Amino acid sequence: MPSDHWTLGFDTSAAHCAAALLRAGELVAECHEDMARGQAERLMPLLEEMLAGAGIGWRDLSALGVGIGPGNFTGVRISVAAARGLALALRIPAIGVSTLEARAFGLPRPVLTVDDARRGEAYVQRFTDVGESAPDLCALTEIAVTQADALTGTAADALHELRGTGTVRASAMPLAVAIARIAALRAQDGTPLPRPAPLYLRGADALPPSDPPPQLLDA
Repeated sequence: MPSDHWTLGFDTSAAHCAAALLRAGELVAECHEDMARGQAERLMPLLEEMLAGAGIGWRDLSALGVGIGPGNFTGVRISVAAARGLALALRIPAIGVSTLEARAFGLPRPVLTVDDARRGEAYVQRFTDVGESAPDLCALTEIAVTQADALTGTAADALHELRGTGTVRASAMPLAVAIARIAALRAQDGTPLPRPAPLYLRGADALPPSDPPPQLLDA
């Protein structure tokens, strides 16, 4: 990878604002700020601070990596929209990376990533040496676990307690760092990639109003 190849990865798919900056695949800076809200206002300043701290500007970037979920509906939209806009303005690739893949990155296979989706459910995806399953949303009680599985993600402990098998493992690196590393590898490969798009496994929590619409009266 060229020494001037800079990759910026970021994620707002949960109650955080996270970013990582790589140069030629090596970590230069990483930041994770917990926040229940305000990601839309914080994301761009955070990225600008990270670039300034490394002594580079937006035009020095070669690629972007962005977390596409699954996760918080609004949070995923914030980061994906930012990545698309930056990619268009800078004329560089923006590469979408699922949080499930990012959590499994760098861990020995087989890995079962399980992230808490609330309501007794989890986002789940299995990664093996020969491939990966499709990401899914299902009840914790429906997830099969083998003794060989490494369990990672925010619901790994709960699943291990429920099933009593498998081995809980922490992710090999912070989420934004994994997103940046995966994006850097895919950008280096040179294969054309689609624009990042949110990975929604569940619809938005917002429900339509239950009250009947107002009736129009004849004048």
